Amino acid sequence: MSEQHQFQAEVGRLLDIVANALYTDREIFLRELVSNAADALDRLRYAAIADPALLENDPTLKISIAFDTGARTVTVSDNGIGMTKDELAKNLGTIAHSGTRELLHQIDGKKDLNLIGQFGVGFYSAFMVADKVTVLSRKAGAEETWQWESDGKGAYTLAEHIKDARGTEITLHIKDDASEFLLEDRLKQVVKKYSDHIGFPIEVSGATVNEGSALWMRPKSDITKAQYKEFYHHVSGALQMDEPWLTLHWKAEGAFEYTSLLFIPEMKPFDLYDPRRQHGVKLYVKRVFITDGLDGLLPPFLRFLKGVVDSEDLPLNISREMLQNSPMVAKMNSAITKKVLDALQEKAEKHPGEFYQFWSLFGPVVKEGLYDAHAHRLQLCKVARFHSTYNKHEDKDNVESLVSLDEYVGRMKEGQEHIYYLSASDLQTAKNSPQLEAFKAKGVEVLFMIDTIDEFWIPMQNDYLGKKLKSITRGEADLSKVKGGDKKETKEEQEKSAADAAPLIETLKEILKGEVKDVTLSERLVDSPVCLVAPESDVDIHMQRILKKSADYDKRHQHILEINAGHPVIKKMEGLSANDELLKDTAFLLLDQAKILEGEPLKNPTEFVRRMSQAIEKGLLAG
Repeated sequence: MSEQHQFQAEVGRLLDIVANALYTDREIFLRELVSNAADALDRLRYAAIADPALLENDPTLKISIAFDTGARTVTVSDNGIGMTKDELAKNLGTIAHSGTRELLHQIDGKKDLNLIGQFGVGFYSAFMVADKVTVLSRKAGAEETWQWESDGKGAYTLAEHIKDARGTEITLHIKDDASEFLLEDRLKQVVKKYSDHIGFPIEVSGATVNEGSALWMRPKSDITKAQYKEFYHHVSGALQMDEPWLTLHWKAEGAFEYTSLLFIPEMKPFDLYDPRRQHGVKLYVKRVFITDGLDGLLPPFLRFLKGVVDSEDLPLNISREMLQNSPMVAKMNSAITKKVLDALQEKAEKHPGEFYQFWSLFGPVVKEGLYDAHAHRLQLCKVARFHSTYNKHEDKDNVESLVSLDEYVGRMKEGQEHIYYLSASDLQTAKNSPQLEAFKAKGVEVLFMIDTIDEFWIPMQNDYLGKKLKSITRGEADLSKVKGGDKKETKEEQEKSAADAAPLIETLKEILKGEVKDVTLSERLVDSPVCLVAPESDVDIHMQRILKKSADYDKRHQHILEINAGHPVIKKMEGLSANDELLKDTAFLLLDQAKILEGEPLKNPTEFVRRMSQAIEKGLLAG
């Protein structure tokens, strides 16, 4: 007797998209089903290490594809690990992958298929060519067989069935407009095109079609770009239009041996910042699949990598927990990380345009290593790239505005002691910051730190090549030792300006008491009247905004308001009486102006509008 079940809501919505428009070429369905079958064989082979009886009397693992023109069916079967009733329901009726709802929210109404390609929906591609799919499966070592069946329109049935041997059999009832897949030559062509690298025999009508050797074990000279691309699709589940941005294939020899075939995607996974996300590298031992996403095989900041690592020396019968703490795995982690960073550094130096594409997607993730991967911090510093005030083409943002720390140090001005940076929520906000004015006037380059992670790794790094990393929005901005730049006031003129502004500063301190920590003269302003900075002992302005999510942060930390003694507005304010309402209104207007430039919320928008309206009115009447 069969049981009827409704698909999980997310599955129902995905099925509609998958069945109609997931891939540009419908032949991909066969690649996906063969890939799933190969995974089932891999899992059985690993399980049989501990329990050889699971292989029973059928030790030759293989994938078979058959077709019946009269019945209009194509059947993909394997003698792999198989599934229980609960596993059929879980694997084919629900999607437990993290971030599913967020993904669907992004694609809803847009049919943005590039996003779906980063999500494990391979099985459902069968509904592109079939109006009904039947799955018959018997778990290795079990007696029961279960059948899953659906037309992909919202529900599926589960029923107990009969199957003589372990494994899974997927039968597709082919749609009228997909009759090409009922031809033997067409099926063989698709298998050869997409699945030649699969390490198990793939038979079409009894004849083995694929080469059947693990692609990563072949010499690089024998592998074509197309074969690498198809293997990338196999291990990543990526869409056909998604190609690897970088392919790394090497064999490590010495105290222990392993082969790595790794890919960096050209598309960002939708769940890249999900804390539960694992990397996409599968671990093999002597061509036997062991596990995927193993903690310890790669550092978290390389979690976007896809591919395989195949060890010749790790024991086959080792638990996942022991693997994570294995010294051999730790050594592989270190060596693989260095190899990947070497490749990234070479790409950045030789092909900056291509590297810009990578860095715009994965740069914030790579920079996480500057915070928690101490052993690789120096190499990461050489790989990292930043926007800055240096730009050969001022009219637009381009790859040449991305600079390395080495390039920055090489361009430092005579007398410059620090590597200066400005943290902001985005690039445009950083470029508009008034705190840059004195640095631009002196010709001192400033790096823009626009990723949240920057606020955390910089204190850990502190300096580079002996040059301290210094925020320009915290503490003093003393550029007196830097040679060159626009001519500034003489010492006597500066002293006179400070003396003239002293009474105003004391008045402003009283007016803005409780609103700011202090009011001081500025050394960093040239054109703007005021700006906000943080005390030297505190975190900088941008980090304060991040921390303000804490309810009591505003009560414990306040900004310093710096004034430009040479600005006409400040000069006018010096002539006003301390009791003049215009002075008070102007003081609050300038404070609010500084907050707006920093992206800060105004404490009292109504009062800001009132003061601004009055100022405009007086200005128009004066004119």
